[in-house]
Amino acid sequence: MFKNLNVFKTAHAMGQHAAVRQSVVAQNMANADTPGYKARDITPFKEVYRNDGGASSMRATRTGHQGHALDSVALRPTLTTAEVAPSGNSVSLEEEMLKAVDIKRQHDRSLAIYKSSLSVLRTALGR
Repeated sequence: MFKNLNVFKTAHAMGQHAAVRQSVVAQNMANADTPGYKARDITPFKEVYRNDGGASSMRATRTGHQGHALDSVALRPTLTTAEVAPSGNSVSLEEEMLKAVDIKRQHDRSLAIYKSSLSVLRTALGR
């Protein structure tokens, strides 16, 4: 029963995704004034873990099977479709700030899930 706790894997993957996305957003913000720089982002976590049979989604092979960890393809930065300034730069600091807030919320959510699951596990063990 306690050999494979998928909720911990999912919380870890969510935190890992938030860390990688924060790195990409920080790089975008650092290059906000760089001529010709194109803003990048990674695939949102909910799309990575959507179970629709896509290439980067999780697949259930048996009942109760949650799938695998983050796919490295999903963590690759891709160019965003944003308005391009005359200098060729497509970074909007306002949008990047909003993304950073969303990323912090995602990271906090992953920690809350982990802590809650740990609390449930401790209760189940009688500690």
